Amino acid sequence: MESSPESPPELPAELPPDTPREPIVTLPGALTAYVLLIAAIHLRVLLPPELENWTVDVFGFIPKRYDSSIVDLTFPGGSGAKVWTFVTYSLLHANLSHIGFNVLWLLPFGSALARRFGAMRFFLFMAVTAAAGALAHLVTHEHAVAPMIGASASVSGTMAAAMRFAFVKGSFLSFSRGDADAAARVPALSLTRALRNPKVLAFLAIWFGVNIVFGVGSIAIGMEEGANVAWQAHIGGFFAGLLLFSLFDPIPRATSDAAAASY
Repeated sequence: MESSPESPPELPAELPPDTPREPIVTLPGALTAYVLLIAAIHLRVLLPPELENWTVDVFGFIPKRYDSSIVDLTFPGGSGAKVWTFVTYSLLHANLSHIGFNVLWLLPFGSALARRFGAMRFFLFMAVTAAAGALAHLVTHEHAVAPMIGASASVSGTMAAAMRFAFVKGSFLSFSRGDADAAARVPALSLTRALRNPKVLAFLAIWFGVNIVFGVGSIAIGMEEGANVAWQAHIGGFFAGLLLFSLFDPIPRATSDAAAASY
């Protein structure tokens, strides 16, 4: 009796060529590069302690560096450090927990902003909000010797800037959002309209409340024991992001109330 040959195993069907595929990594390239830069710079902790401390002194933001009343006190980096530390301090972090906490907030807000601005605008925005945070820290801590480090001022700036379009229908916080790129490019609210939006006002109240509690209570999540939260720098970066958003935004502003309707 002859046996019929076994049927070949059924192969999985291929998707049509025009079927969209979800990327495994959805972070925009600019944000990925920013996070990788922070991670690479953090390898400084592998340096000998003396060299690591020198790195923080040269690239961290030290308000006392700008105090002209003390002529016999010098810091590494010379006069150049008075310029670059307005930005470079934001790329230094105390430990991995400090990095993780900042990246956690950057994932939703920084991703949307990087997609909306594009790489060059995004990097410039992060530098400007970092400088605004450093300026706020300098004004409120003019005699401080301890270096300030961390990207929290820039992170706060991304959160504030994202509020200008986050609550618009179809945006990245909307339940009716489309793909990530489309959700990041909805028309933004004007500043006056944003400050009349109940959701934006609620977000502002919560954000300021949390920062005041953390700052006054000296609760430093992800920081070394004994470190203080530079909450004034957070506020400086936040206001810069909120007020300067329009200078970076390439998307045309909403022209009707319908386009700015909340979800």
